[in-house]
Amino acid sequence: MTRHILLINGPNLNLLGKREPHIYGSTTLDDVVAQAQAQAESLGVTLSTFQSNHEGAIVDRIQEVAGWGPNVLPDSPPQKKVSAIIINPGALTHTSVAVRDALLAIDVPFVELHVSNVHAREPWRKHSYFTDKAVAMICGMGMYGYTAALEFAARHIKVKEEGEN
Repeated sequence: MTRHILLINGPNLNLLGKREPHIYGSTTLDDVVAQAQAQAESLGVTLSTFQSNHEGAIVDRIQEVAGWGPNVLPDSPPQKKVSAIIINPGALTHTSVAVRDALLAIDVPFVELHVSNVHAREPWRKHSYFTDKAVAMICGMGMYGYTAALEFAARHIKVKEEGEN
């Protein structure tokens, strides 16, 4: 079985390396994706990535995992089976019931990821619409959080597969 992980980055994460480097560092999203692709290959998993500043585009991409959504035509070829999702929802963490509902609708395990320690920042950042449904939540590890999330997701898939056999 092909192990396929989808990495989703939400609003403003395209500005990694530029935006508030004292919080987020100088590593760009392109750097993160390149490193994650190399790591995925070494872990024996396929990695797809997606970034959008638009909540609806993220919902559409999540729905596509199940073969649903406005971008999926009835005669479209089947999508690659996604075994797990890693999502850094950015500011949508604190506001998006729509992204939460999309994740719950497709029934694919997901890891919630944050570069900064959201619990040590402004009080409103402490609330997440995702944490209670995520198989794991990683925060405050800087860009290493992406490495940890990918390793965890790959291991989670493997354990789940072995448990089903």
